[in-house]
Amino acid sequence: MAVATLDVVVIDCPDPTALARFYQQVLGGEIENAGRRWVDLFLPAGPRLAFQEAPDFRPPSWPSADDSQQLHLDLRVTDIESAQERVLELGARALDLDDDGGKRNFRVYADPAGHPFCLIRP
Repeated sequence: MAVATLDVVVIDCPDPTALARFYQQVLGGEIENAGRRWVDLFLPAGPRLAFQEAPDFRPPSWPSADDSQQLHLDLRVTDIESAQERVLELGARALDLDDDGGKRNFRVYADPAGHPFCLIRP
């Protein structure tokens, strides 16, 4: 029996509104509380991401010696090439694009605040 249900994934960052807008352009959805220290992004499929101001935020290093990413999002896409082009246009940074000629089903990026995320093929 479950003890709880997931309500929201909260991401620390230096500029909550800017990072919410990045993910809104990637995932869609509606932003609430723009310009505040806590910004919500309500996604079309129901879940919610929240972005919390952390003035002393330091992004995780990827890859790090201890393989610690703190947290990352896996974002499913139908066309990884066009999705990659779009996230890079939106301000993402490529971290690991070597998908072994398509044998590996993901590529790794950093969002504008430095959090790793993956685009994955089904």
